[in-house]
Amino acid sequence: MDLHRVRRRIEEDEERLSPFAARSADATRPRPEDPSSVRAAFQRDRDRIIHTKAFRRLKHKTQVFIAPQQDHFVTRLTHTFEVAQVGRTITRALCLNEDLAEAIALGHDIGHGPFGHAGEEALAECLPEGFRHNYQSERVLDKLEHDGRGLNLTHAVLDGVRKSSKVREDVLAEGWGVPETLEGQVVKLADALAYLNHDVQDAIRAGIIGEDDLPDVSQRVLGRSHGERLEVLVTDVVESSWAATGEGCDEDGGIPAITMSGRVHEAVNELREYMFQHVYLLAERRAEVEQAKNIVRFLFDHAIAHPDSISSGYSLPDDPLPRRAADFVSGMTDRYAIRLAAALGCEDARDWPL
Repeated sequence: MDLHRVRRRIEEDEERLSPFAARSADATRPRPEDPSSVRAAFQRDRDRIIHTKAFRRLKHKTQVFIAPQQDHFVTRLTHTFEVAQVGRTITRALCLNEDLAEAIALGHDIGHGPFGHAGEEALAECLPEGFRHNYQSERVLDKLEHDGRGLNLTHAVLDGVRKSSKVREDVLAEGWGVPETLEGQVVKLADALAYLNHDVQDAIRAGIIGEDDLPDVSQRVLGRSHGERLEVLVTDVVESSWAATGEGCDEDGGIPAITMSGRVHEAVNELREYMFQHVYLLAERRAEVEQAKNIVRFLFDHAIAHPDSISSGYSLPDDPLPRRAADFVSGMTDRYAIRLAAALGCEDARDWPL
């Protein structure tokens, strides 16, 4: 029996998607390889990402609250699943390629270091060329995993991962380029929708803010609960991006974009800025953030001073030493970084509760 008929059937089913959707049959990889018999290209990418060691480590990496002691705070892994869920909902509604969106979502934060953006800031200060988690995510997937051979993912997935980050000023602003596929654009926006909602929940759970403290426009336009906000945001993106379905489109109208209505866009930006001022950059959290950054700096400096301590599974042996040190430290979970730093004599790590 020729099982390749399964993959061919999947690829044929994709022909019923929007004319603007990415097709698995058109996907390209850095290195040619034989196709799977029962999975299309983007399904294969998704599965490869899930089976990496880097993906498993996301369960012990910070989203916002560093090394939380409570079980219900969002971690980088649960955030990733929420982005995938939002991304799949939007792509399915718009007749785009769900498998591609899911693969991008599952890989988009895989390069985050310990302690979330605090760790990212510290590594950016340590590494001469700087450090960005979206670029590191692409590096992990394309170069570091699979014993330094990378996963040989499709160009569309790597492009979506590399361009998944956003700037602070505007949720629709482009700081690192527009993804080449609409599925990549969906994930980029789904990332913001997911983290805004669960970060509000976590901040309320931590007692930092209350539901009534949120901006009036946010409560009025987006709703007063996690479920209400997510429903409004997702449906607004679908309605505002309906041209992506290809229904009634003008062939000369160009490629549509994934966007949201002006009213919801304004409310999201106001809520996002509120979270920056009252949660993400809260003065009362700075001591913990600086403590986490000191741990990352300590581990980076120790790796530079003791190159033999850098695990071969986290870096490439022929790379410059600072790059190898950054790869090694960024691969650590919060818990491992704290324990290792404490064992090596870092004062900032010794009194950290685990």
